Amino acid sequence: MSLILQIETATTSCSVALARVGEVLDFKEINARNIHAEVITIYINELLNNTGISYNDLDAIAVSSGPGSYTGLRIGVSTAKGLCFALDKPLIAIETLEAMADGVINNPGFFADDKTLLCPMIDARRMEVYTALFDASGNRVRETAADIIDENSFADYLLHHKIIFFGDGAEKCKDVLSNNANAMFLDDFANSAIYLTERAAQKFADGNFEDVAYYEPYYLKDFIAGKKTL
Repeated sequence: MSLILQIETATTSCSVALARVGEVLDFKEINARNIHAEVITIYINELLNNTGISYNDLDAIAVSSGPGSYTGLRIGVSTAKGLCFALDKPLIAIETLEAMADGVINNPGFFADDKTLLCPMIDARRMEVYTALFDASGNRVRETAADIIDENSFADYLLHHKIIFFGDGAEKCKDVLSNNANAMFLDDFANSAIYLTERAAQKFADGNFEDVAYYEPYYLKDFIAGKKTL
């Protein structure tokens, strides 16, 4: 048996979910910028109270590990590590782009053939995105990277594959990429802690845990602080 608290703060979504043996019991989330620190612990308390589950009942904490927002990742991972230390529970880390791909694949209305690729995109400011490519079974086709998107991006893949672009990074790239007939866009995709469920359950079953003391989020790029304007 596994009862896992799942935390997603790598994107604009601040989301928590409870899952038992790969089945979601309940979740709570909001899609808004700069609100994660304010609501994350409140949402966790409300989620546990609503389901009648205590902190000590949890078997593990799973967190969306990035890439994504530097601040969001710090909030999510520090919350997860704090709970793991306090409760003496293992930590599970799931790459954010993998979880996003699972979110599309596990949607009951999703159908794709073996020529279809999934391209989750997370906004990394200007025309840069954090992205990767996955096939319709969730297998990685292209490694995670920080890409500056132009009209030639993914050209080699788009010659032979239909690519489904989604995530807040895809929204700003739509005008650049949509001229290609093989480029498709999911306009209503919102990230969620629910999408961690399948991989978190598998990692728990495999005993694939992080070292809580030394674990750090997957930032992909070094953080560069901007100057505050007066």
